[in-house]
Amino acid sequence: MALLLILNGVFNIVVWPTFFRRVLKDPRARDAAGRPTRFLIVHAVIIGIALLLAVASIVVAIIGVW
Repeated sequence: MALLLILNGVFNIVVWPTFFRRVLKDPRARDAAGRPTRFLIVHAVIIGIALLLAVASIVVAIIGVW
């Protein structure tokens, strides 16, 4: 189980930042004035939560092994 949690955490830590870079380049991410749109904000929140859960998974796995 611990290995699965670690793999899940590592996968998410690798994948989500790459996706976020793509979101930042998307024309829907900023309005004409250069301000962040809801598209960018929503994706940033979702990615932030996913990364937080990834770190939590890794921490729980490490604690579980000990």
